[in-house]
Amino acid sequence: MLVYAGTRLQYTQFSSDQPVKVTTWDALGYYYYLPALLIYHDVDDLKFIPAIDQTYQLSGGDFYQATRLPNGHYAGKYFVGVAILQAPFFLMAHALASSLGFPADGFSAPYQLAIAWGALLYMFLALLLLRRILLRYFTDGVVAYTLLLTLLATNALQYIAVEGGQSHAYIFPLYALMLYATLRWHESFRLRWLVMMGVVLGLASICRPTEAVMLFIPLLWDWHDKERRQRKWQYLTSHASTWLIGGLSLLVAVSPQLMYWKMVTDHWVYDVGSKWDFLNPHFRVLVGWEKGWFIYTPVTVLMCLGLWKLEKSSFSKAVMVFSLLNIYIIIAWHIWRYGGSYSCRALVQSYPVWTFALAALLTAIQQQWLKVVAIIVGIYLIAVNLFQVYQYNETILHYDHMNRSYYGAIYLNPHPTPLDYSLLDSAATPSQPSKYQTQELVSLTTEKIITPDSILYHQVSLESSKAAWIFVHAEMTVQQGLWDSYLVARVQQA
Repeated sequence: MLVYAGTRLQYTQFSSDQPVKVTTWDALGYYYYLPALLIYHDVDDLKFIPAIDQTYQLSGGDFYQATRLPNGHYAGKYFVGVAILQAPFFLMAHALASSLGFPADGFSAPYQLAIAWGALLYMFLALLLLRRILLRYFTDGVVAYTLLLTLLATNALQYIAVEGGQSHAYIFPLYALMLYATLRWHESFRLRWLVMMGVVLGLASICRPTEAVMLFIPLLWDWHDKERRQRKWQYLTSHASTWLIGGLSLLVAVSPQLMYWKMVTDHWVYDVGSKWDFLNPHFRVLVGWEKGWFIYTPVTVLMCLGLWKLEKSSFSKAVMVFSLLNIYIIIAWHIWRYGGSYSCRALVQSYPVWTFALAALLTAIQQQWLKVVAIIVGIYLIAVNLFQVYQYNETILHYDHMNRSYYGAIYLNPHPTPLDYSLLDSAATPSQPSKYQTQELVSLTTEKIITPDSILYHQVSLESSKAAWIFVHAEMTVQQGLWDSYLVARVQQA
């Protein structure tokens, strides 16, 4: 927890009017429902967005977070569940903003800080609950080391401590709650745990619909033993009200999303436009150099190996099936890059389930020398991850266009050179220049130090009716990072 808090503080500028800005890009799409409903009372037209975006620059330049409908309303691209989980921290910030001298507009510094630190609070509570669950099956030492690796050797650090406005940090505790409610219901068959399972499943589904796969956790719990499996299904078949109560709990939890859709689209269900390639999944999500899960967070390889070390226990089938099915769904999404990200961020929220597999692998290590090796490897993986989180936030580890050569050049390299940065370039040149039907060559040589606040423009007019292609090549040297310098070529027809 101290590392997470320290990381959050490291990326907080208390001397600035905007010390933290976490409700940006995708995070804005999850969050804006709160100020829209509770401050501006405008969830359909979103007339407040242009002024807010001009003041705080949150959308990324183009408000893609919502879609304009034929009826004139805006429908959010992202679901409302995360906003529901963020509501307590939003309300606290709204109560304090004016008295602290900040605009009570839903986006000023108190709101950003509340959302950022709220993510850490949820993580801490989930950690306490997860430890309590794991101690039912594993030793204290194994549990402690498992949680240490899960939190410090994975990209969870980035998406909870730094980019806490994203959905992952807020869904993370829902998995811990589902595991706990599932465990308690199978012990007692008490109604309150069933209701909790239904509510958690519904709430997770209206955070990210793919999280509905967590249904397989309670469904396959206690599936390892024939006697316990029969006991479970005998209870369910003899208590028909169980299905009704569970279904009602689920419906109540998803009802805010349904009511929102009805309000803005005039329909109870709205297609946000996701596309899936289930017949052609993108394995580069796991092993690709762009942002492969196994490459940039290699401790996850150990998690996957641990799936085959699960002993016959109440959770074994549930964890195995959920984990494999969840991976399949994640790598089948058409937009497999998942936007700008460090490693595969779409798996971060399900790490509570993966702790069972990692703990099982660590438990299977019996020889003393292997235990020593496991500790050394774990410390190394933690160090690499902490360093790469630093590189990512310093814009050295690129958010979208990594490749093998560049990653090799910057691996544990605190001072990459301009030559190292150049490895990101594809060095593409026309193999057959004649195919480009070039009529004239325009060469511009510019030597100028460009400050972060300045932009250098060149406008070139090409008059050629035969030119089918325009090839643009430039060489740039930047002092630090990758995100503050761009080459933009725009072709316009007069």
